[in-house]
Amino acid sequence: MSVIDNYKLIIEKINQQSNKKITLVAVSKTFPLSHIKPLIDYGHQHYGENKVQEALSKWSDYILSNSNIKLHMVGNIQSNKIESAVRIFSYIHSLDNEKSAYKFASAQKKFNKELNYFIQVNIGNETQKSGIEISLVNKFVKFCQQELKLNILGLMCIPPLNLSADQYFKKLKELNEISNLKNLSMGMSSDYELAIKYGANYIRIGSSLFGKRF
Repeated sequence: MSVIDNYKLIIEKINQQSNKKITLVAVSKTFPLSHIKPLIDYGHQHYGENKVQEALSKWSDYILSNSNIKLHMVGNIQSNKIESAVRIFSYIHSLDNEKSAYKFASAQKKFNKELNYFIQVNIGNETQKSGIEISLVNKFVKFCQQELKLNILGLMCIPPLNLSADQYFKKLKELNEISNLKNLSMGMSSDYELAIKYGANYIRIGSSLFGKRF
C-alpha cells in the first residue's frame, strides 16, 4: 500500500473512534523528504521529527515556501539545541524540566515566536524514559504557565512496552483534567485507537503511515 492508502485507512479508523478533531502528527523522522512529499502534496500539514539537526536540514528550505507545514518535536531535546528547535518547530511534545522550560521561554523572546507545548510525563515511572514525575505534574504545569507564560496545550506520555496501555492513558487523562488542560498527546501506530478512546486529540503515527524506517 502507498503512503496515501495508509493515510486514508488511518483517517477512517480515527473517524470511527471519534467525531472530534484529531490532529494526526505524521512522524517523519529518518524518512527523506521524497518519501514524505506525496503526503504533503495530498494536503497533510503536521509532521513529527525527533532530532533538531535532521529537522533543520530536511525542512528549513521547504518551510520557507510552505508556511502551512507545522513541525512537531517528538523526541528529547538537548539544552544546547533549544534555540535551533524554536526556529524550526511549532510544537514541542517533550517538555519535562525547568531548565529546558526557562531556555524555551528565553528563545521564544529572542526569535519573537510562540510555540505550543506538551509536557511529557513518565507515566510508567520507568528509569530509562524521560518525563516528569507524576507527583510533580500539576506544579510544573503552573510554573510553565504562570511564571514563564508558555502555551501549555496538555500532557504527553509513552506507555511502557508490552503492557496494556489502558491504565496509563486513563491516568494521563486524569492528570490532564486536574491541571485543567484541554489536549492530550498520546497514541502511536500500535495503540492510537485506544488512545483516542481516552481522549487523545494529538496522535503520533510513523510506521503505520510511512512503513519501515529508512
